[in-house]
Amino acid sequence: MPTTVPSAALSRSETLYLTGIALACAAILVRTFEGEGEPLIASLALSGIAFSASYAMIRWLGPTFIKAGLKGRDLSKVNNSHYIPECMGGICAVVYLLTIIVFIPFPFYKDIVVATSGGGNRDVVMNVEFVQQGRLLHKFPHSKLASYLSAIISLQSITLLGIGDDLFDIRWRHKFFIPAFASIPLLVIYFIDFGVTSIVLPTFVQPYVGRELFDLGFLYYGYMSAFSIFSPNSINILAGVNGIEVSQSVIIALLLAFNDAIYLLTPYPHPATDSHLFSLYLLLPFLGVSLALLLHNWYPARVFVGDTYCYFAGMVFVVVSILGHFSKTLILLLVPQIFNFLYSIPQLFGLVPCPRHRLPHFNARTGLLEPSVTKWDAGADADTPKGYKQPRLVIARALRLLARLHLLQLREDENGLIRETSNLTILNLWLVWRGPMREDRLATELTVMQALLGLFGLFVRHRLALLIFREDNWSIRGAV
Repeated sequence: MPTTVPSAALSRSETLYLTGIALACAAILVRTFEGEGEPLIASLALSGIAFSASYAMIRWLGPTFIKAGLKGRDLSKVNNSHYIPECMGGICAVVYLLTIIVFIPFPFYKDIVVATSGGGNRDVVMNVEFVQQGRLLHKFPHSKLASYLSAIISLQSITLLGIGDDLFDIRWRHKFFIPAFASIPLLVIYFIDFGVTSIVLPTFVQPYVGRELFDLGFLYYGYMSAFSIFSPNSINILAGVNGIEVSQSVIIALLLAFNDAIYLLTPYPHPATDSHLFSLYLLLPFLGVSLALLLHNWYPARVFVGDTYCYFAGMVFVVVSILGHFSKTLILLLVPQIFNFLYSIPQLFGLVPCPRHRLPHFNARTGLLEPSVTKWDAGADADTPKGYKQPRLVIARALRLLARLHLLQLREDENGLIRETSNLTILNLWLVWRGPMREDRLATELTVMQALLGLFGLFVRHRLALLIFREDNWSIRGAV
């Protein structure tokens, strides 16, 4: 029988390290009130505290999760006789939510001081028509606060979905559309506060249409709702090896933060500054909790992240892209996830049999990961435990075409019947291309690939896009 893991107490060096980070960040947080609130510095400080809290709580609560039955074995290891805790992404999600709730006063500190009596504004003389029951209510940016609160509501909703999935193992077809409901607060605020549903047409299309902008109307909200469904699920299906869920999310978050910094470091006031500051306020704490989780989930994993983290991470990206008004930029950063989804469609929609777990196969003799396969029965009409029935003619031809294009590993018998096909995930495809490899190397190569494609996506967004659009909104002309 599998045994539980030993005590998961923090070492002395870890305790000192985490305590030092937390105290330093707390001191920085207190100093921010000496100026004008400095929300970006406060967000960085809270992110450090969130990192320390997540790291410690993941370690402390691991045995508790195992006792509660939230445990599993790592099937890609030779010695997998012990349990490790699952659903640890739920801890990060809760710490993150508490962090951004605590952060609420900081971005509005100056507005609170200016808009309230007794808030350091006693000596300012205001006309009576500007005063309403002691508060300058018209001065407070209620729309920004509403956006921030809608983000919290959406993230809380998706966290509940993830925890429910980890606890009750909700069927895929039942949970697929639930993120759309979590996005409703975002879409309502977008409609009230921004409401832009037009897209810029490429320059070569404009002469035929006779306009530069094309209004999609409510179809634009349908697009954003579909995007809110895709992003959490795309993180969830690109999984199966230690660290890959968290590492891809960290890379995407870093690229989004880099994109935000581009707009904040311009030598001129940019109209999108507030939107990208809003994005950073949500991304920095996310990076804090995710890095703490990554240190425990990277090879060899001491914890499993669970579906909670995947849904939560995907919704963070949806929130910052919709309320930050750069959803199309996020699409360029999700190219591997989009490819993985399109590549998986035959199995996800039942055109090709889909086993419950499609993670790569661990070869205990070599210690390497190999592409996992779907086994097909040799008999055209058989339906035995040996495998699935032979695919229909059109499916068989499609599978052979993918094999010729080196997009699939396929094995046939002497009678020309398909016996094995590799499962349709980007992890298995990478192993088809690169051959068997260690689990940590596979995760590292895919993480590097995510980073390189993301950087190229930003290059496309800010440079190559000028080939088909008149200007980029990062340019000086776009800011004027």
